[in-house]
Amino acid sequence: MHHIYHTEGIILGSKNFGEAGRYYYVFTRDLGMIYASASGVRKMSSKLRFVLQDFAYLKIDLVQGKDFWRITTAEKTSYLENITKKRESLKIFSNVSRLLKRLLPGTEANEPLFKEIIMGLSSVENAHSQEEFEDYEITLVLGILEKLGYVEGGYEARNKAQAVSLINRVLKETHL
Repeated sequence: MHHIYHTEGIILGSKNFGEAGRYYYVFTRDLGMIYASASGVRKMSSKLRFVLQDFAYLKIDLVQGKDFWRITTAEKTSYLENITKKRESLKIFSNVSRLLKRLLPGTEANEPLFKEIIMGLSSVENAHSQEEFEDYEITLVLGILEKLGYVEGGYEARNKAQAVSLINRVLKETHL
């Protein structure tokens, strides 16, 4: 019998497979970035249909298969419920998701990074002005790069342009 892993995770993206299945990129608190499948999730009768949505923050149960993980159950949390309701915050979440899919290695837990992302996305979710959205996005991306070792800790930018320049330089140097 397989061990069931209980953890929290953020769905960073998904793609359909077969008649009713879907693969998910999930960044989890305890396992890091994983690629997981859910069979039958696109069927109208599926209980997970409305829970397993892109950019959702979930409590999730997983079983490790031969080639990838399988999602057995999932339930919504009260975190990040409204982040997809604002166009600007959805755009930032989408950009952060693409960045994480590029930078994160396979199954390798990184709880400090997970906490940084949750806190950063929570700030983005509560932003109101364009300037707040920009500031929180820059802060979040710099935090991600720092936790992954691309930027020295405690870096202080004098202005937005300097911070954006640093982010672009780091991403260019990593060839990502």
